[in-house]
Amino acid sequence: MKILLVNRFLYRKGGSEAVFYNTADLLRAAGHEVVLFGCEDDLNTEYQARTYTCRTWGHPGRFWEVEKYFNNEDAARRMDEVLEIEKPDLVHIHLFWGGITPSVIRVIHRHGIPVVHTVHDYRMVCPAYTFRNGKGEVCEKCIGGHFMECFRNRCSKGNAAYSFMMALEMKYRNRKWHPASELDGLIYVSEFARLKHEEADPLFRGCNSMVLYNCTNLSERYPVPAADEGYYLYYGRLSYEKGVKTLLEAVSGLPGIRMKVVGTGPLEESLKNACPSSADIEFLGYRSGSELFELVRRARFVVVPSEWYENNPMTVVEAYSLGVPVIGSRIGGIPEIVQEGKTGFLFESGNASSLASVLTGTLALSDSDYSGLVHNARQFADLHFNPHLYYDRLIAFYERTVSSYGR
Repeated sequence: MKILLVNRFLYRKGGSEAVFYNTADLLRAAGHEVVLFGCEDDLNTEYQARTYTCRTWGHPGRFWEVEKYFNNEDAARRMDEVLEIEKPDLVHIHLFWGGITPSVIRVIHRHGIPVVHTVHDYRMVCPAYTFRNGKGEVCEKCIGGHFMECFRNRCSKGNAAYSFMMALEMKYRNRKWHPASELDGLIYVSEFARLKHEEADPLFRGCNSMVLYNCTNLSERYPVPAADEGYYLYYGRLSYEKGVKTLLEAVSGLPGIRMKVVGTGPLEESLKNACPSSADIEFLGYRSGSELFELVRRARFVVVPSEWYENNPMTVVEAYSLGVPVIGSRIGGIPEIVQEGKTGFLFESGNASSLASVLTGTLALSDSDYSGLVHNARQFADLHFNPHLYYDRLIAFYERTVSSYGR
């Protein structure tokens, strides 16, 4: 089978890009032909597959560029050219809102090719894509198609103009191009995400879909170390919805907790400035590849303090695969994969006191109790994040979608 994989970014920007490249690796290893399509960017990296790019047009904060932001004509033109050359059996799209845009979908269908979409966030039902308002609170006021609530609550970056344009895009898209009717297959990365989409818009209930947890092959590349090095680790984007501020607030008052923070983002400087000098908190900046995974596998716990409806965080997937238990917030899809007392612990999202209590409790764990967490985390990864099982389910979904296309 020849598969065209599409993503806004052609470099490892975040978790969705990790899934994108993991999928490409799995398909190529199984003998399928893979072609990549994304947006031009100086950060794009080389990959061992033919790669095509388009320009990004438009910006939601510039009224004179609204139409281009909604409908990227260059992406549609380039997609048409690529399909003429490559003639794939199926197109699998990851992130494409506000960059590639849905303009490519009609083009793909004109060529008689089915389209599968991995649903990494909530952009199909929430204009701000995180179900959070401008105050940083979980918000579901747009459910039922009330997208102008995004403008009223300044949900997108706390900016009224930006929020208005994102709400307008949702109204425009759903009237002209509704994803439930235009996409031929939906891959949700958590059961929570599937239920939230179907609750927000009943049209999604009848879609060809599946729930497929993210995967990684890290367990095959990195053995579990004989002993951890005692530190707790956060790694990811340093932004408001990730809950890093709550994490550092909890850690700052706790003796005995060594915290390493890996990542960059808009809150980086303010977080550094807010940390008391007495706290044992180390900011390591951006890390990737083997350097990052060495940090993960030697951590005592990975902390995932998200304050939005996180789906299936790659941080949890990777931590378990490396034999590291997780402390996660009780929100979104995290409770599906963090089993209380078995693979880690849960705390109330956004509550520094709740997190501090959990952290304190982990200091009292016996060696045997901690070893049990490590064993259970690795076992959970083998059962749910195994790349071979992931491939089997993915290719079965591809085949089902191709065989039913056009009926």
